[in-house]
Amino acid sequence: MAVTTSAALADGLRAIVGAAHLREGGVPVDGVLPRWSAAPETIEQAALLLALAQDARLTVVPRGGGTALELGHPPARVDLVLETRRLDAVLEYQPEDLTVTVQAGCTAGALSAQLAARGQILPLDPPGWAGRSLGGIAATHASGPLRQRYGTMRDLLLGVRFAQADGVLTWGGAKVVKSVSGYDVPKLMVGALGTLGVLLELTLRLHPAPDHESTWLASFRTPAHVQECVAALLDSTVQPNRIELLDARVLAACGLPASATALAVSIGTVEPAVRAQEGLVKALVQRARGTVETMGASFWRTYDRALAGFEGVTLRIGTVPARLADTLASVHAVLPEAAMAGSAGLGALQALTGHAEAPALQAALDRLREGVGDVGGSVIVERAPRAVRERLDPWGPVPEPALAAMRAIKTEFDPRGVLNAGRFVGGI
Repeated sequence: MAVTTSAALADGLRAIVGAAHLREGGVPVDGVLPRWSAAPETIEQAALLLALAQDARLTVVPRGGGTALELGHPPARVDLVLETRRLDAVLEYQPEDLTVTVQAGCTAGALSAQLAARGQILPLDPPGWAGRSLGGIAATHASGPLRQRYGTMRDLLLGVRFAQADGVLTWGGAKVVKSVSGYDVPKLMVGALGTLGVLLELTLRLHPAPDHESTWLASFRTPAHVQECVAALLDSTVQPNRIELLDARVLAACGLPASATALAVSIGTVEPAVRAQEGLVKALVQRARGTVETMGASFWRTYDRALAGFEGVTLRIGTVPARLADTLASVHAVLPEAAMAGSAGLGALQALTGHAEAPALQAALDRLREGVGDVGGSVIVERAPRAVRERLDPWGPVPEPALAAMRAIKTEFDPRGVLNAGRFVGGI
């Protein structure tokens, strides 16, 4: 029988998670105060919450670390926030197989601390990575400098266990007990913003930690020289962990010497191999008329804090390395105060600016999307005030066949539109 009254709903939710772990209200989601916030202790409790929510036609927003709540269309309403913070265990660690299974609320920093004792890493480092939940990193497809060598969550995720909108617990990928036929479920879940299911467990591929790592900062007078150097690095025998672009504003935020644009290049492997490649890195930088200095071990922590500390509007820009100079010029032309950073070797960039009114940001988005569209690029508003995102499309245009396929998958996984309703591409 459907639960209909508010008091009965509260009683039903309380019966699942306990009075101590159900709140009326809670932390606002993108400016919207939820009716309830519940923190399940087990995946079975999470599944029961979803079953009750679907039965009562409640909208559900999954919440991990809460660092990406401004991604996507603003929610019209939030009935239930399903918090994964208590689902934070490392369930199974197989060092010899380089795999680990964790609950979705486990943070990347907590997992890193456990892996360090065995000389292994999970190479996912989006800004503020240590405090971000692994479920949240998957749902938002967040990534950082290490994607240059290791890829993103989509490359490292072997399997998932998730609760479907009706509360059915389902596996996809590795350790399949029950899977959704016909779909590569782990890849579907990455970047879906929790609209297809609530991630509860993740099985991940690990990598050995490098025996030795060195980082160099290469400074250039123009973005064209940066682009020349990146092309040379990618065409060489150098095997970098990271090739990260930093413009003048990001350099300043890191407390580094001023230059128009810079590249931070790191190589991590056995020490003789690092030393053997160092000379080639320096030669390629000098050939592109840049200067090089060796950075200390703390550089990447400083860089991470600098990016995580920016406030305001964040754009996620996908382009190609051959368009780096044009993309930087376009961003600075339409958003003069923006800072630019990101993976130069992959064309995965971020533009960060303190303030932008909706009309000005829309004009900037139109121009930037046009500039990267012919190479299959995109510009996503990763973060901006709600009032701004209410007046524009944060995701950008999607070809109609692709959008139709997304809607069909959403309908199959969540026919009543319970999960993060309206927030994803095309209002899915």
